[in-house]
Amino acid sequence: MPETSLITALLAGLLGGAHCVGMCGGIVAAMSLQGGRRQPLPFHLGYNLGRLASYAAAGALAGLVGSAAFLSERLLPLQTSLYVLAQVVLILMGLYLAGLSRAVLWLERAGGALWKRLQPVFGRLLPIRDFKGALAAGLVWGWLPCGLVYSVLVTALASGNAASGALLMLAFGLGTLPNLLAMGWAAERLRALAANRAVKLVAGLAVAGFGVWGLVALAR
Repeated sequence: MPETSLITALLAGLLGGAHCVGMCGGIVAAMSLQGGRRQPLPFHLGYNLGRLASYAAAGALAGLVGSAAFLSERLLPLQTSLYVLAQVVLILMGLYLAGLSRAVLWLERAGGALWKRLQPVFGRLLPIRDFKGALAAGLVWGWLPCGLVYSVLVTALASGNAASGALLMLAFGLGTLPNLLAMGWAAERLRALAANRAVKLVAGLAVAGFGVWGLVALAR
């Protein structure tokens, strides 16, 4: 797997912070302010460690499914198609983050059925009383329907094996970490920043640029 793919996944998570704040704001607020008190830092680490573990598991599963396309040279067109699809989804996600298109939202709707089943489980874990509870809540949180997560999952599907898929999703998750950790401590300020039109436009176009870069590299 090219090192640039890991860097792209990391930067996509980092630059997609505006979307993360919007998608996960309610969940972070619910976990961060329980009983009117701010949760301690170890709890926040537990939430995010669980979330990253779920991302890695999803990436490994996607990579395993996609690995069938790499078992034979006869399937080269399928490999190429998966790669092109991954870049196109990344471009669409970037345009959505920039506020220029909503075409990628069908990915989030596709994951809604799974979240409906997991949401009651998440509710039963509240209030969080210890690190184990925070970790369990994070594991469930990782399956929240998110177009940005799914766009990177498509890349994991095209990665060729379970280990590469897991690494891609882990890199993406690490990219989201600064925004979501900070949100636990400065939720309102980050929401205001995420709503800034210029911030959304620059971040979204940067994410879309990664997809364009991938397509150009393929054409060379």
